[in-house]
Amino acid sequence: MDSVLIIGAGAAGSVTAQKCAMNRDVFRRIHLASRRLESCVKVRKQCLKHSKTPIDISELDADNVAAVTALIEKVEPHLVINMALPYQDLPIMDACLEAGVHYMDTANYEPRDEAKFS
Repeated sequence: MDSVLIIGAGAAGSVTAQKCAMNRDVFRRIHLASRRLESCVKVRKQCLKHSKTPIDISELDADNVAAVTALIEKVEPHLVINMALPYQDLPIMDACLEAGVHYMDTANYEPRDEAKFS
């Protein structure tokens, strides 16, 4: 596959990044993006304890379709893995469609004002 962009550096995003980093034969390049750059730095440090897979990081407002699209076009991943909050699914999907990149998600969409996550 070569490269992946993971959006979301919380608990689930951290595990996803670590698992991808451990499979360097599949994921040779990882780019991790989140609204808090500090979270990305922390996850990258965790990954480097167990892998030598390079991980680039970016601060990203996943609600902003134009910003997500711009990052996808900059990074040129083969796949975007959405590990952001459920109400951010649609903007990230729209950006992937705009950029013409594969999209994978592990959550169900929930509108921000009706979100049932905590």
